[in-house]
Amino acid sequence: MKVSDILRVKGNTLYTVSPDEPLARALGTMGEKDIGSLVVMDHGDLVGMLTFREVIQQVVKNGGSVGTTIVRTAMDDAPLTCTMETELDEVRRMMLERHARYMPVMDKKMLMGVISFYDVAKAVVDAQNFENKMLKAYIRDWPEDDVPDSKF
Repeated sequence: MKVSDILRVKGNTLYTVSPDEPLARALGTMGEKDIGSLVVMDHGDLVGMLTFREVIQQVVKNGGSVGTTIVRTAMDDAPLTCTMETELDEVRRMMLERHARYMPVMDKKMLMGVISFYDVAKAVVDAQNFENKMLKAYIRDWPEDDVPDSKF
């Protein structure tokens, strides 16, 4: 299974933010849209990711508030990325290694979407459920004539 399979099911709604936008406004968007991340874009280029992890770290640095902080100060400026062709097993490995919960999907410099650890886990569970269903159907429909004779 590839990243393109996940995005096909998930859809392509994207939420982005500018690096010079106030962090408080970005938080408002995250809360309003009920999302855990924003892709940080500057002049059409991916320059970072803002997730609740970076926000919490910034709030702690600021003594409990976001103050006048801008997104650029809080964002991860070297986020993990993948392509539409990246295999799901590779995405899982990358996300686990870096403790990343969100990953932008890129096609060269073009942002195609964002996948979350939840999306990856759901795809794995759905694939396993499908495989289990197929195996159960196969076992249930096993022809009587194909049962090997026991020699013992």
